[in-house]
Amino acid sequence: MFALTFMDAVHALAADPGLQTLAADTPPIVPKPAPALPAAVNTQVQTVLNWTAGFGLAAAVIGGLTGWLLVAVGHNTERAQLAARGKQSVLWSLCGAGGIGLTSSMVLAVYNMSI
Repeated sequence: MFALTFMDAVHALAADPGLQTLAADTPPIVPKPAPALPAAVNTQVQTVLNWTAGFGLAAAVIGGLTGWLLVAVGHNTERAQLAARGKQSVLWSLCGAGGIGLTSSMVLAVYNMSI
């Protein structure tokens, strides 16, 4: 058996990531397979997340359009309170759409990192 200096060990690690030089007397390390969901389950979870985000964004768009309708009706009929509520609903629809987009992206990212 031979003795390795610190620099020899660092060089061996840099040159051979499999650690075969340092572990010459031991059997090679068998890599463990990464945990993964079956394809059928993965596809169904992705589908549920995509549909949920799609319905949420559709509801945000409908809320925004309804808000603009309230602004138009309130402005033309000189009902300031109705126009103000319409402007508020447009802003909340934009916030909701941004939240849905951000949340669905984060959920998908965390879900994809875990499988």
